[in-house]
Amino acid sequence: MSQTVGAPPAVAPLLAEHAEIEQQLADPAVHADAGRARRLGRRYAELGRVVQAYRAWRAAADDAQAAAELAGEDAAFAAELPDLRAAADAAAERLRRVLVPRDPDDGRDVILEVKAGEGGEESALFAGDLLRMYTRYAERQGWSVQVLDATPSDLGGVKDAQVAVKARSAGAPEDGVWAHLKYEGGVHRVQRVPVTESQGRIHTSAAGVMVFPEADDEGDVEIDANDLRIDVFRSSGPGGQSVNTTDSAVRITHLPTGIVVSMQNEKSQLQNREQAMRVLRARLLAARQEEAAAAASEARRSQVRTVDRSERIRTYNFPENRIADHRTGYKAYNLDQVLDGDLGPVLASAVAADEAARLAAAGADGPVV
Repeated sequence: MSQTVGAPPAVAPLLAEHAEIEQQLADPAVHADAGRARRLGRRYAELGRVVQAYRAWRAAADDAQAAAELAGEDAAFAAELPDLRAAADAAAERLRRVLVPRDPDDGRDVILEVKAGEGGEESALFAGDLLRMYTRYAERQGWSVQVLDATPSDLGGVKDAQVAVKARSAGAPEDGVWAHLKYEGGVHRVQRVPVTESQGRIHTSAAGVMVFPEADDEGDVEIDANDLRIDVFRSSGPGGQSVNTTDSAVRITHLPTGIVVSMQNEKSQLQNREQAMRVLRARLLAARQEEAAAAASEARRSQVRTVDRSERIRTYNFPENRIADHRTGYKAYNLDQVLDGDLGPVLASAVAADEAARLAAAGADGPVV
């Protein structure tokens, strides 16, 4: 008997799509196109959550129904019926939750950018702290971090940096890099005594973070070469001094959108150009998806997609060892641990808030099954 028999209307097409993708992934020809295979694999993992939840609900509902039919004849079944019905209700709730549409990019890797803001050298030092925090968090998750470009400051901070954060292997969408780090976009504020402060006064400065889902391959975002202006120049280090005798640094301007990406981390102009195109594709993918969402008048998008990039999202207070997220109300007094990579609880508060908003926007008060 087909697994779609008896499935709620919202589930049946998803079960059919899951079975169809399973057949496609079994075809060796599909894996000749790495980009297509990744996209199918990501969708297959996403639908797998629905299939698993549906099967658990179907089994629980069948058990409760069988017990109800036998309860009049057997006291043992009558005694088990309340627990079986509770289990069926819990399974239905789980299915209802996984049916709420989630961000389709959750399984993607990301390009993360950190930029020093107002505050001079202190802001650059804080930007360096944030970059180390994300690097250590990624290490705890088993992800890899590749520095695409970074401009150091005189005192050891970073004026700006761009890194690629990648999962070691494909997994469930909710475990993806974007699923975790997409909430980090915005302004991060720091309160502490700067190393340049001789009077011991607490200063406030800030750094900006931008996060983009990375395009799987060039096919995700088509870029017309005629739309690009490419400039080359010599790399520079702290203080603006030249660190290269050749024009290896690259600046790419996407003329239709005005997006500009510069790279100088590599000694090869070709490598810098490849890295710049990688970041440009990620930025264009994010811009395209935001435009599509706005055109479709979605009732609710992921928090990071609607956030004003100038919005202050978090405060890092060093004197009190306190971290506070202004969107979710999360507050803890373990700032030292968070900066060492223990970012999980902070991100969990954002995930919970986002899930609650998605459930509300999807009319989750009504039963799906």
